[in-house]
Amino acid sequence: MNVRVRGIYSTALTAAFADHEDISVVQASEAIGDRFEGSFPLAPADASVETTGDRQGVGVVGDPDAVETLAGLLADTGRDALCWRDSMPRDAVFDGRVSETLGSGAVVDLGSGPEHGSPRDREGFLPYDRAEDRIETGDRLRVQVREPTPPWGSDRPVLDTEIRFPGELVRLVRGGKTTRGGGPADVVDLIPTDPREGWGVRWGRRADDADFDTLDDVLATYNEQAESLDASLEDAPDPGEGKLARRWAGTATRWLWFGRESRFALDERRREAAPTMAGHHRIKAGDDRASAAVDFAEAVCGPAASDDADFPFDVVTRQFGPREGDRVEIGHGKPDGRYISLGRGEVAEYDPDGTVTVSRELSPGGTLDAIGEPIEAGDVAVTKFKEGRWWYATVYRDAEDRRKGTYVNVCTPVEVFPDTVRYVDLHVDVVKHGDGRVERVDDDELDDAVEAGNVPEKLAEKARSVASAVENAL
Repeated sequence: MNVRVRGIYSTALTAAFADHEDISVVQASEAIGDRFEGSFPLAPADASVETTGDRQGVGVVGDPDAVETLAGLLADTGRDALCWRDSMPRDAVFDGRVSETLGSGAVVDLGSGPEHGSPRDREGFLPYDRAEDRIETGDRLRVQVREPTPPWGSDRPVLDTEIRFPGELVRLVRGGKTTRGGGPADVVDLIPTDPREGWGVRWGRRADDADFDTLDDVLATYNEQAESLDASLEDAPDPGEGKLARRWAGTATRWLWFGRESRFALDERRREAAPTMAGHHRIKAGDDRASAAVDFAEAVCGPAASDDADFPFDVVTRQFGPREGDRVEIGHGKPDGRYISLGRGEVAEYDPDGTVTVSRELSPGGTLDAIGEPIEAGDVAVTKFKEGRWWYATVYRDAEDRRKGTYVNVCTPVEVFPDTVRYVDLHVDVVKHGDGRVERVDDDELDDAVEAGNVPEKLAEKARSVASAVENAL
């Protein structure tokens, strides 16, 4: 199995894949080539592993068997690594309808379909420069998913009206013409495989560096995919006549979210190949500026960067935040991959041991979840987060400072990033009511998440253990 790796986790994952004789890293970046002895072939990749735009995890795209194998390996990185299939994978083809036009593109309704066992509306974003004609609300279009998005992201998948298979070596375009005239363009005349009829070849930026056999293998693979896509569209109605529907399944796509434990496990793997400071991936995942600072520190310190075993929480937050007076978002991840913002609050207290206390004024209306008290004007939620802890507590008080109750949320280890406190909720929680009564809630939801495959049993066991400890302490 050949795998292409990109992003902040590349070095760690390259080291991890080296343990498996049947996995070879190909098309490696220059930095990876410098860190590992031996050469990496410029061979076709069965799957690609790329860091997500927010650096919280990776996407795995490619041959279904390869994706399944790699996703399974990555899910074993740590107890808090979670994995999901994408219902709108890369290269999937849809017949959709423009539901809204925005400043830079259009929102396209792609119909409805199953997502984590329940139906949900699906939509994508089509930039205007990826459509040949002017786009207006109500237009019916055939589009392809060009850039899928992780389930925890807020962005819509990016669409394109051009149907193609992209790559660094070869691109195959439906209805396109094969480019010719110097450089790698003439290679199509020198390799045994011809592009499928009705498709044109465009050469990728690294085609010049690849040998003929490699380019021939890539083109042959794309021809097989093109044949499958053509077959699915052969009897499909015109986009303006049929129903909104997925016309071609696309390329297998899985998403991996790495929690704090997993990031530190990846630090250990990276340390085998390069100087790696404590919290390398944890810091890089939080902020672009911090990511650049990590590279600088490791370059200056060299091997000495790996000597400090303690994560420098105080140094990182002093430089990049959050500190007292800053506002942070509470990023509440769900085991099915969704991300829910619980709003923003002010950092009321800060402790260099890794603890931040966030205060939020609540809007009146409704009731406090599980506590049952009405939310009234002047109510305040005070939440204490500690970096790396498997739970956090929120105390609710009214305008007269009367304690309405305490809600302890059991979750993956908390990460206090500069702008957001992040974790994934593990359903089971412990509540202490205003009268002192202690109640454990939502064990059934955790059981359901395990049965649905969203929470590994090992992670569920940890959540139940934490909930029991909190219950006894209260």
